[in-house]
Amino acid sequence: MVEGSYQIEEVFASTGSSEEGLNEAQVNERLERYGMNLLKETKRNTARDVLVRQFRNFIIWVLIAAALLSLLVSEVINFWVIMAITSIVIVLGFFQEYRAEKAMESLQSIVQPETTVIRDGKPRKIKTRDVVPGDVLALESGDKVPADAVVFESTALRLDESSLTGESNPVGKTRSSGIFAGTQVVHGKCRAVVVNTGMDTRLGQIAGLIQVEEEETPLQKKIAALSRSLAILALVASLFTFGLGLFQGAPPEEMLLIAIALAVGAVPEGLPLTMTLTLGFGMRRMAQHNAIIRKMLAVETLGSTDVICTDKTGTLTRNEMTVEKILVNENLIELTGSGYIPEGGFLENGQRTDPGTDATALKLLKAIALCNNSSLQKKGDKWEVLGDPTEIALTVAAAKADLWKDDLEDVYPRIKEVVFTSERKLMTTVHENEGDTVSFTKGAPENVLEGCDTIELNGEMVPLDDRMRSNIMEKNLQFASAAYRVLGVAYQDDPDTSSEAAIEDHMTFLGLVTMIDPPREEVKEAMGSALSAGIRVVMITGDNQETAKAIGGNIGLFEYRQQCGLPEGVMFRDEAKILRIVEDCAVTGEELDELDDEEFEELAEHINIYARTMPEQKLRIVKALQKKGHIVAMTGDGVNDAPALKKADIGIAMGIKGTDVAKESSVMVLQDDNFATIVEAVRRGRAIYQNIEKFTTYLISRNFTEVILILMGITLLGFELVPLLALQILFINMFSEIMPSIGLGLEAPEDGIMDKDPRDPGERILNRRNLVLIISNALVMATAALLVFVYNDPAGNIQLARTLTFATVVSMILFVPSAFRSLDRSIFSMGFFSNRLMVAGVTFSFLLTLSAMYIPFLSRIFELVPLDLQQWLLPLGVAFSAMLIIEVLKAVTKGVN
Repeated sequence: MVEGSYQIEEVFASTGSSEEGLNEAQVNERLERYGMNLLKETKRNTARDVLVRQFRNFIIWVLIAAALLSLLVSEVINFWVIMAITSIVIVLGFFQEYRAEKAMESLQSIVQPETTVIRDGKPRKIKTRDVVPGDVLALESGDKVPADAVVFESTALRLDESSLTGESNPVGKTRSSGIFAGTQVVHGKCRAVVVNTGMDTRLGQIAGLIQVEEEETPLQKKIAALSRSLAILALVASLFTFGLGLFQGAPPEEMLLIAIALAVGAVPEGLPLTMTLTLGFGMRRMAQHNAIIRKMLAVETLGSTDVICTDKTGTLTRNEMTVEKILVNENLIELTGSGYIPEGGFLENGQRTDPGTDATALKLLKAIALCNNSSLQKKGDKWEVLGDPTEIALTVAAAKADLWKDDLEDVYPRIKEVVFTSERKLMTTVHENEGDTVSFTKGAPENVLEGCDTIELNGEMVPLDDRMRSNIMEKNLQFASAAYRVLGVAYQDDPDTSSEAAIEDHMTFLGLVTMIDPPREEVKEAMGSALSAGIRVVMITGDNQETAKAIGGNIGLFEYRQQCGLPEGVMFRDEAKILRIVEDCAVTGEELDELDDEEFEELAEHINIYARTMPEQKLRIVKALQKKGHIVAMTGDGVNDAPALKKADIGIAMGIKGTDVAKESSVMVLQDDNFATIVEAVRRGRAIYQNIEKFTTYLISRNFTEVILILMGITLLGFELVPLLALQILFINMFSEIMPSIGLGLEAPEDGIMDKDPRDPGERILNRRNLVLIISNALVMATAALLVFVYNDPAGNIQLARTLTFATVVSMILFVPSAFRSLDRSIFSMGFFSNRLMVAGVTFSFLLTLSAMYIPFLSRIFELVPLDLQQWLLPLGVAFSAMLIIEVLKAVTKGVN
């Protein structure tokens, strides 16, 4: 079904229906044939899906392989310990991710649960899902349209189609007009026959556009690549050592245990768990700030975002028309306050004024309240509105002058209405007042002026001459150029009601009323934060270009104008048009269709505003930006946003006004529909990525320490004198490293994190500088631990030497993690105890390590011996020295790119 006019008789014939509606037998047959009026839900991730996803981590398989090899050589304790720890990692990862998947299952709100239909000639309220083709809908103001239908009877009908088209102004509908599922009646009433339901509706067709294969986030790709690299490194090191030992005649069983120790040492077992907890904690913190993340690994992608594509209506603006200025008595009066809350005042020349003292201003305000079909009521602490946004704005403006619509209607009861039509562009109501009649008219200024021959100035009626008309139209043009919607207002005492034309003739002009859909109050500040963070904001809207440009100017969107300019090295077919586009930094959907893909991909870098766009065009915009290497976030609340939300790296849906299709297509939902929440989410996303860098660098440097320690020990001392055993290494990796790593993962955002440009999406977690830190730190720590091992005569007492080596490596957790709290700043400038979670984690880990040494049962399993206080001095001193050397290495490598 498409826009257009339909022959009602043909529609009834094709649907087998009539104005009396269907009977029960017809309904049951059509439910069987067409199915329920539901959109097909996107496939949800089940518990099984989430569990299977945990096994995609290559590190898990390396650990399972190590456990099976331990069992093969009859090391049963090794087997069960490795399997137990692997299970803990899997279970915790599953639990955290499954909770996130369940967070969105309650968001189902695209169509109204119940709808009124005519069946067997009588109105009935039914479940929306039970609507079938041929049903006759009985819709009134405030109802959502449950299916595509054709109107055959209407009274002053207007619909809000912004969820489909992005156009904020209501659209008038008459007999034979098509209406569409997901839109809302804002004025009047109608009866319409249903022609399409479910996925056959226009809404369903748009929903079908989002059924595309999901792509991995940048973090998923980086973690997968890192896991594979570490696992391959572990296998290569293990196989090399195993082969070398066999070549030198060592027993296969002994070499296999050493190979297992190397594999366990090279694999950061704590990495998956720390990653899961860090991302899970980040999700919870974002939820506390009204941002619900649907996919855990998408948290980090926010921090890499460098372009935000945002819808205007309801996202940058409040989707609440507001009267801002009134031109009356040839003077301009400004109104304060915004939105649908009747709070604010009136200013003339910057000074407060009381419109009640001005007869003409008072009459104009009465006119816009009475020539109006909206309602404004206070229920509890909230104001509830119903009707056309433009008329609501007029009602609110009058209420600010203490002129309440309900009270006025008691004094001026309506006796007639001439409904608005797109041809006349006027609406008129006629009222009684103490035995007299009066009419009030509002509409397009030029049309109102055409029916006026007088004007009221300061309470007196004077002839409306050409100079006055010219001045009024000049003011109208100024307002329209600033993207205001302008209405003319007039009245007539004792009008001739013999015809509609007569009512709207010989009127007296009162003035102009200007209104605008105001920007959200917090948007300008959020836009400034995005700019300082190197993030470009692009407005994509179904509204006209002038409105979009005016809103963009008000919120600081054109702070990006320095990026606009004619791309070099590209041949354009119409350079004059291209120059106009880049000068305005704006393009319309029609102009976009005229550009081929190559032209558009070059221009996409230089455009801030896309106006009059359709869903397919939004999808094309996102694809073009991604093709240029950008990480794109797309915000929106309407069905028209869904395809682009799905394709974007980060789809951000509105939780209050957002449709179900938009929410299902997104990876983040804003519970407060607040653009500023996105900026906070970006800040936390950057902090999460920064923390991932910290604990990854720390963990791998620790694992490399153990690998280097074992390789140096075997090379220098022989296979009999391995500095650490496999279980000891596994204990260190899991219980002595995991808690400090979690502390690093939950580090608060560093100062100035939003003063940096977005991270290059192609940059690896382990960039060149981090690799230098890992290798140099690992060499320092491994060398220190080996010196302790050698110093304590391993040939004479291997168990004591291993215990002291174990104690040295473990003691490093008291000091070394602090050095990784920032990869740029010194720990001495940050303070050792400012991260309380890290202090608690380090303390807990150290006490846990002591239990492995001093509890007899555990010390036998891990082949450790208790140390006295004097023996502890060496490990602690070496560990503190290692931290100091790492601080020096951080400073030396700071400039490495």
